[in-house]
Amino acid sequence: MITSLQNSKIKQIRALAARVKERRESGMFVVEGVRLIEEAVKENWTFETILYDSSASERGEALVANLRAKSVDVEEVSTEAMKSLSETETPQGVLAVLRFSPLPLADDLNFILIADRIRDPGNLGTLLRSAAATGAQAILIPPETTDAFAPKVLRSGMGAHFRLPIRETSWEEIERTCKSMNVRIFLADMGGRSCWEVDLRQPLALIVGGEAEGASAQARKLAEERISIPMAGNVESLNAGVAGSILMFEAVRQRRNLPTRSRK
Repeated sequence: MITSLQNSKIKQIRALAARVKERRESGMFVVEGVRLIEEAVKENWTFETILYDSSASERGEALVANLRAKSVDVEEVSTEAMKSLSETETPQGVLAVLRFSPLPLADDLNFILIADRIRDPGNLGTLLRSAAATGAQAILIPPETTDAFAPKVLRSGMGAHFRLPIRETSWEEIERTCKSMNVRIFLADMGGRSCWEVDLRQPLALIVGGEAEGASAQARKLAEERISIPMAGNVESLNAGVAGSILMFEAVRQRRNLPTRSRK
C-alpha cells in the first residue's frame, strides 16, 4: 500500500492533474470516479495505472478487479493519499491514469464543434457532453481554449471524451479541415440571424466563443455566417455551454424533421 504523499507515483499523478504541460509531454491524463473509469473501459482506452483506497464502493472494487485481470498496474493507497490526489470534496476511492488514445476523424465530417477561447472547464465539459449527445463527429480546440483533458473538464464531460474525436489544433488547420470537408462555418453570435431561420441541415462547423471575451478575431474572420438564439425578455446572453448546446440540438431537430439538403 502506498501511504507516503512523497511517493513518486503520487507526485506524478498530482502533476498530471495540475499541469497541462505534464499531460502533453507524457501523453497521459487523470480520470477520477467510477463512472468515468467505466466509460473509458467501455470504449477500450489504454490504462497506465489505477489507484484505489478503502472507501471504494463495491462497484469500484469490481472495476479495480476487472482492470487488474487485464494486467493494468493496480495500487492500493491510503485514504490520505487518495484525498491528496482528488479534485472532489467526496472522493469515490478510485482514480486512474490513462494514455491519450485519440479517435480518428471521419472521412466525411458534416457536424463539427469548434470551442473557441472557452476558459471555464464546466462550460467546455458541457459542450463536449452535448456534442456527444447530438452526434457531433469532431471537436476542434483552437489556441486559447482550456485543456480538454483537465480534470474538471473530464468530470463535466461525463464520458464524452472517450467517444468523440477531440483535436487541439491551429486555426490554419481548422480552415483546411473545414474546406476539405466542404462544411459551412457558423459562429454563435448575439447579432446573428435567428437559428430558427437558418438552414442547419447542410454540413456545418459551429464556432462557440468564450464566456468573457467572445469569439477570437480568427474565428470571426473564418465564419461564413453568424447565428443567434431567440430569447424573450431582457436576457442579454446565455453562457457558452448552454448556448452551444441549444444550437447543436437545433441542428439535430432540423436534420431529423426535414429532408437533408446538400450545400450548393
